[in-house]
Amino acid sequence: MDRSTGNTHNVSKGQNIPGIARRRFRAYPEYKNSGVEWLGKIPAHWEARRLKYLSRIIMGQSPPSKIVNTFGEDLPFLQGNADFGTEHPTARTFCPYPPKVAAPEDILISVRAPVGAINSADREYGIGRGLCAIRPFNRQLEHRYCRYLLQIARSQLDSIATGSTYDAVSTDAVSCLVLAVPFIEEQQRISYFLDREMVKIDALIEKKERLIELLREKRAALITQAVTRGLDPTVPMKDSGVEWLGEIPAHWYLRKLKHICKRVFVGIAEAATFAYVDHGIPMLRSTDVRANCIRTDDIRHVDRHFASRLASKRLRTSDIVTVRTGNAGVSAVVPPKYDGGQCFTLVVSRPAGGNDSRYFCYWLNTPAGQQQFAVEGMGTAQINISVPIVQNTIVCVPPQEEQQRIADWVEQEVARWDALMTKIREAITSLREYRTALISAAVTGKIDVREG
Repeated sequence: MDRSTGNTHNVSKGQNIPGIARRRFRAYPEYKNSGVEWLGKIPAHWEARRLKYLSRIIMGQSPPSKIVNTFGEDLPFLQGNADFGTEHPTARTFCPYPPKVAAPEDILISVRAPVGAINSADREYGIGRGLCAIRPFNRQLEHRYCRYLLQIARSQLDSIATGSTYDAVSTDAVSCLVLAVPFIEEQQRISYFLDREMVKIDALIEKKERLIELLREKRAALITQAVTRGLDPTVPMKDSGVEWLGEIPAHWYLRKLKHICKRVFVGIAEAATFAYVDHGIPMLRSTDVRANCIRTDDIRHVDRHFASRLASKRLRTSDIVTVRTGNAGVSAVVPPKYDGGQCFTLVVSRPAGGNDSRYFCYWLNTPAGQQQFAVEGMGTAQINISVPIVQNTIVCVPPQEEQQRIADWVEQEVARWDALMTKIREAITSLREYRTALISAAVTGKIDVREG
């Protein structure tokens, strides 16, 4: 429908806002060509103006490193967007005489990767080369409206960012951003509308994120219940003799992991980066291991000759790999696609024939298993675990047929819970897309929210 008619438009179709939007917004009565490709048409009474004519722009400058301290003295100094928070930054360094200073309520924008990240100054800050401060002129650019505009203009900065080490844009590029601006009173109305809508959307996103956390907790509790108590709630129980474990089914017994394994050993522990190739033998690292699964999006490979020298370290399908440092104790089962592969400094446990690797992996990732790694692990800054620690980890051992039944049931339940969480994540993604699209439509004049 022609925007000039003033009739209502369905935002989800007419303005390219995701289908989650069911509300209908009215277009402005009349539009004109902005002369700017990314803006397209704007309301007839709006102007397309460069940011430098609407605000003061202060490019950051780093002081001599010798006068910067971390003691909390002097003026907080921002090195770059690494200091950014959700709304306001948190300085990690301080400087008595920073060359460039942002005032309270200035909009801080990153000019180095990630280009276009935004925060607001809640006090005076010294600003380094990776930032610039934008100070809107009174009666020309309302602060909140400017911030919404810059969120949408971020894609324009991304498109012109250049650099060999990291992407960056110049102050001139920021200054020359062309923005759509109505009169200040209308800016304030649009900002009020967006503030209100953002609160609703953000609250809904937060609610869904909390739901995901609750589902994770529920899933973890189900797994723990299954691998420490079994699937039959009527089965007779007995005291395990271990205080932190409590009762276990009467027909189960406790063993050290080494007693149900053929072998427990550590993977390749020598430098291997020189042997990395695009196509070769898969090399699992600690960063590839998540609780009960292998992350497959960044698997490295090593030269076949290098791998063949370490044949005794080869992985087999159904081996359990356990992280030694960092996320110490986190374990996953090796899937068939990595049979014959290698791993870098992971502990490898190979259950004896008949024992179900999936069951024991689930056990190691329960609080009962992780607690043992936390208690027995070495190190102060971060926990490190060794082969003997893994070997001597206590596990519950049901009959082998029951191990398989429990593992099958847990797999089905995990798949069900994961599918539900995936749907919620998709809904969150849609909400975030809607959030961005609604801001874009409002600050470029595609929808009229003055009465909204």
